[in-house]
Amino acid sequence: MTTYTVAPRIGHPTLLYSELDLDIDNLKADIAVLGMPYGAPYAASDFSNDQTNAPSAIRQATDRVARKPDHYDFDIDGPLLQGRTDVRFVDCGDIIPDLTKPGEHYARAEAAVRKIAAGGAMPIVLGGDHGITTPVLRGLDQKGPITLVHIDAHLDWRDEVNGVREGLSSPIRRASEMAHVDRIIQIGLRAQGSGREAELVAARAYGAELVTAYELHDIGMDAVLDRIPDGGNYYLTIDADGLDPSTMPAVAGPAPGGVTFVQARKLIHGLVRKGRVVGMDIVEIQPEKDDANLISCVTAGRLILNLIGASIRAGYFDKSTDKQAGK
Repeated sequence: MTTYTVAPRIGHPTLLYSELDLDIDNLKADIAVLGMPYGAPYAASDFSNDQTNAPSAIRQATDRVARKPDHYDFDIDGPLLQGRTDVRFVDCGDIIPDLTKPGEHYARAEAAVRKIAAGGAMPIVLGGDHGITTPVLRGLDQKGPITLVHIDAHLDWRDEVNGVREGLSSPIRRASEMAHVDRIIQIGLRAQGSGREAELVAARAYGAELVTAYELHDIGMDAVLDRIPDGGNYYLTIDADGLDPSTMPAVAGPAPGGVTFVQARKLIHGLVRKGRVVGMDIVEIQPEKDDANLISCVTAGRLILNLIGASIRAGYFDKSTDKQAGK
């Protein structure tokens, strides 16, 4: 057995009452949570960035996200797993770096995601900073062509920062270089980030569909969904600062006017209906900045819950259907 992960640290041992399973080589599951607390740091201080605590914090909000896994939930018209006993929902623990092998955790994360996907499970990844999306997407190379759907206030098209090419400012630029990523749509853009005009030019030259938060509010999420081709494979990456700080305050760069919870939920359900969501991540939550209600972690958990419930209702894990095979 290859050791990819370690068990989560404290409190709720898993996300949303899922079963802990660290044997990724032999994993048999339908939905698999993976924690990825660490990206590719730009400076030594990034090793202790509060975002590294987010996977554990989101897990600890489990009973605030869903009081009981078998209770009816209006968001998904049923309990978490829709009363199904044949759907296996697991938490595979966290990918932790080996400080004697810088960057090795990216290779381990890529390998773990590839194993999870090859076994038929949909990976749901808890970051960590946005750099973690790069190895996760690489691990989904057998699921192409993929339409990458990105919620974020920021563009994330930097080629490098401080010589680091796989950090939090570069995941969409790296995705654009992957042969199995066919299309990119970015939603919720606003305010300032690390991007300069050159990055905007690069994104447009690639053909990325850029939807500012203000355009989204003007036209609505249904119109945005209409721009995404039907029948595809979709990967959803959610940077917490893409959401409005009224429901996601625990971020490094809060910007008013962001994507609302209702809009994000509509996007998730719309993608599930359109085709196949092959994976999701949520990144860049800083738990120390959350409010007393833990609303940021609760919001993250509720979005994940909506994906789980919607995908089960859509027949993703019906063993006799083409959707279960990812077709």
